[in-house]
Amino acid sequence: MLSELILGIRAQSSLSISQAISLIESDRGKGSQLLADLYEHTGNAYRIGITGPPGAGKSSLTHNLISAYRQKGDKVAVIAVDPTSPFSGGAVLGDRIRMTSHYSDPDVFVRSMATRGGEGGLALKTQEVGEIFDAAGFDVIIYETVGVGQIELDIIQATDTVVVVLVPESGDEVQMLKAGLMEIGNIFSINKADRPGANKLMITLQNFLATLSKDEDNWSPQVVHTVATEGKGTDELVSSIDSHRSFNEKQGIHKQKMEERYRQRITELITDDYVERFWDDANCLKLRRELKKNHHDRTSPYDLAKQMLSR
Repeated sequence: MLSELILGIRAQSSLSISQAISLIESDRGKGSQLLADLYEHTGNAYRIGITGPPGAGKSSLTHNLISAYRQKGDKVAVIAVDPTSPFSGGAVLGDRIRMTSHYSDPDVFVRSMATRGGEGGLALKTQEVGEIFDAAGFDVIIYETVGVGQIELDIIQATDTVVVVLVPESGDEVQMLKAGLMEIGNIFSINKADRPGANKLMITLQNFLATLSKDEDNWSPQVVHTVATEGKGTDELVSSIDSHRSFNEKQGIHKQKMEERYRQRITELITDDYVERFWDDANCLKLRRELKKNHHDRTSPYDLAKQMLSR
């Protein structure tokens, strides 16, 4: 079964890719084996993260980036991370609705995923889904985050270039964002730049970025104006992304990022496997017994953890 699925993925079959994504979301064992078999075919796609506050126009900007990269002949996959529905537990598929014009293009694949408890703006399985797209031969993978305005550290790990999308009204929020979202961006897109305050926000951003340490070995974040609904500024944004990509490759940063992802994945797999084996029947029973006791009669969590680990 897996061998046929791999052949389908390598042939960029939409059905095979969808089946593979469903497999890694539902069957950990088979999903892990599939990813292991696909590994030799990965490492070629360039990953772009699109993040920013809700309502900034991230989906419209992503739509424009798809068109721009397709014009260059690149195959594009999009992982749009939507908030989990409180009723069904599934994704609220708003992002896919905005990108329907690309559905007939066989070299574009858009997948929405629910956060399902994933912290940092990305769903728990998004990086693994990215591996499937990579193995399928997509040149560019765009990760669009939920955009809750938090410190989305995992998007730095998952992608090669991070684009932070803001709007003119974000000007008053820049001070609050400095300690988090502002510091992860490689490129800042001031979207809806036809609104009042766009130039003021650009100056504010540039002044803030000027306070960052200047080193020829470090990338200097760029700021671009865009009006996604009219397609304005898309070429400049793509040019900035290309410049950052060239810089990363020249400085060896791209290689470092791939090595860090590899190291992180190994750590996650070992941790997940150990935690799953740790919570066997005996340890679960110990925990349940303690929970049945009154608070002051329980073994402290520190001592109980030591007892469980020393088995």
